[in-house]
Amino acid sequence: MEPGGDYREELVARERSGHTAVVEGNFLYVWGGYVSIAEHEIFLPNDEIWLYDLDSGVWEIASMAGDIPPSMSGMCGCSLSGEMFIFGGCCDDGQTNELYSVNLLDRKYTWKKRKHESGSVPSPRDKLSCWVHQDRVIFFGGYGHKVLSELNGSRNFIIDEASWGHLPAPRAAHASAILGRKGYICGGRVMETRTSDIHCLDLESWTWSEITPISALPVGRSWHTLTAVSDKSLFLFGGLSVECKPMSDGWVFDVETKKWKELDHPYKDKPRLWHTACVGRDSDVIVFGGSRDYILLVDTGHCNDALIFQTQPYPLHRLCEDFIAKNSTVFQKELPCLPTKLKGAVKKRTAFFRPAVL
Repeated sequence: MEPGGDYREELVARERSGHTAVVEGNFLYVWGGYVSIAEHEIFLPNDEIWLYDLDSGVWEIASMAGDIPPSMSGMCGCSLSGEMFIFGGCCDDGQTNELYSVNLLDRKYTWKKRKHESGSVPSPRDKLSCWVHQDRVIFFGGYGHKVLSELNGSRNFIIDEASWGHLPAPRAAHASAILGRKGYICGGRVMETRTSDIHCLDLESWTWSEITPISALPVGRSWHTLTAVSDKSLFLFGGLSVECKPMSDGWVFDVETKKWKELDHPYKDKPRLWHTACVGRDSDVIVFGGSRDYILLVDTGHCNDALIFQTQPYPLHRLCEDFIAKNSTVFQKELPCLPTKLKGAVKKRTAFFRPAVL
């Protein structure tokens, strides 16, 4: 439909929770997760990947091949050099500690199962997090059970915890993000409660430190997200509170001033937990999927809408593109006169702002 039309009809990724999502180039890639149907938790197909164009807001689906991972939820995903890596997760056989990768740039979407060549493999787990630093993927936390070989194996070693600083308590369903050489974790399920504490790991000296904010804190929570939106700030959204209440609040933490600030946003009526959040163009945060209800209830309300959070002021060219796109019917005569590159950008943004028929 040309600019000025009323609606567009399109595919939309199915609602889900416990999935993984990464941004590579101009696309959000979504894989895996599960939905609740009647009294059953159903893993979503493992041989498909969904692509969301961040400019046009249009979804497409692609088939996958190769060493396809089992259908699962709770795995940790990240993007490194054009590949999406996933580790851990929970499938029909329980928690896993397998590592897979898929090239997102060649459009073939062929999975590869990665085999370790040295060192000890982390124990099976889900609801973990990871950082990418200097071509390495670094995993933290999660829920699982150690195996006997880990306790008695010859490859175990003793760590001098004094050299590690103030270690965080073991946890799962927490949130993490990276700024420069430092990885941050926030909150999660710790023993029988949910917290909002913040810890930082220097990924070069391998030293932990706990950060004590000097402002009001978000309430303790799990199944939330933490996303780096500048070189000194982290954006927290959603989660499940200590009282098992789904949350819709957003907060920005300044790692230099150690202050939290609640962010005003248009999605206060859209609580989310066990969703994904990725940084996109101009520090936008794209939240996809998750549940709007307590995740352990039967027939929980899984979601499939993409929420776009503006966390930084937009540059002038972005403001101009969006203004023209929102008012495309007014500028119908002028649109053909735009430079080719700008015309293409405006056409995509026009599709983004046009209502969709689902």
